[in-house]
Amino acid sequence: MDGKRKDIGVVVIGRNEGERLIRCLGSVKREVDQVVYVDSGSADGSPERARSIGVRVLELDKSIPFTAARARNEGLAELIKASPELDKVQFIDGDCELVEGWLERAATVLDSRPEVAVVCGRRRERHPERSIYNRAIDVEWNTPIGEAKACGGDAMMRVQAFLEVGGFDPTLIAGEEPELCLRLRRRGWKVLRIDCDMTWHDAAIYRFGQWWKRALRSGYAYAEGAARYGRDPERYCVREQRRILWWGGVLPCVAIGAAPFTRGISLASFGAYPLSAYRVYRSLRKRGIDHESASAYAILITVGKFAEMAGILLYWRDRLKQRKRKIIEYK
Repeated sequence: MDGKRKDIGVVVIGRNEGERLIRCLGSVKREVDQVVYVDSGSADGSPERARSIGVRVLELDKSIPFTAARARNEGLAELIKASPELDKVQFIDGDCELVEGWLERAATVLDSRPEVAVVCGRRRERHPERSIYNRAIDVEWNTPIGEAKACGGDAMMRVQAFLEVGGFDPTLIAGEEPELCLRLRRRGWKVLRIDCDMTWHDAAIYRFGQWWKRALRSGYAYAEGAARYGRDPERYCVREQRRILWWGGVLPCVAIGAAPFTRGISLASFGAYPLSAYRVYRSLRKRGIDHESASAYAILITVGKFAEMAGILLYWRDRLKQRKRKIIEYK
């Protein structure tokens, strides 16, 4: 016996991740044998490198639009085809590295909690010190412990529950994880965040343009989520969208538009932005977040509202033109 769990499979998804992918696959292969890497049109030789270290590779049909949701769905289908006895699947992005012992810890939770469909832990940034963007993202990953409404791209899921709701929606270019969790929760399943390190992530964001695209993609996802489910009792994404519309649209437009009639006094409304950032900063400091990380997050989450607003406008432009948006990449 090699000591590896036979009831757990791992789906790794990626596109042009280079050395990050090799680290990811190495960390996974140490834990389980049932692994599939799903490649979304890489041009850096990722499929070949994955095969060279003994990993099963699924290259997606390029005639169908790429999405992370589609990649995960097809990856699990490939795993089940080879190992139909699997009852747990760990999804992990190719720019992440699995923390040793996570799979066992998460599987134990699923084994002992039959009502839980999804277990996630702490995703940490590998190099938060290299840029304010990486610092902010590390804070973003630090979500509360306990029952949650959603997970991120890295999570262990009960295969039965995943298949019961039809898996991820492959048409979503972003926000596919909370949308799946919404459907799971509607069926009575629970999502749980436990106090355990899960993965190391390498965002590798060093330019403002990268951060802007990432935030724009979030705004797009909020707009699509609100359009689909905003009228349901959960009011899915409605609060987030309203906040973006206020800070990224209404406030600046009113302040600038009223300036000629108020002799510029309305422009003082822009002082609300640093005040908002300061409130975020204080809240994070009370949670024990260090000064540098709290500052980076507070500033970028405030500035990011304008990018998210652009994402909302982009979604509605696509919808009115009946055009399907391709994935929005920031790397």
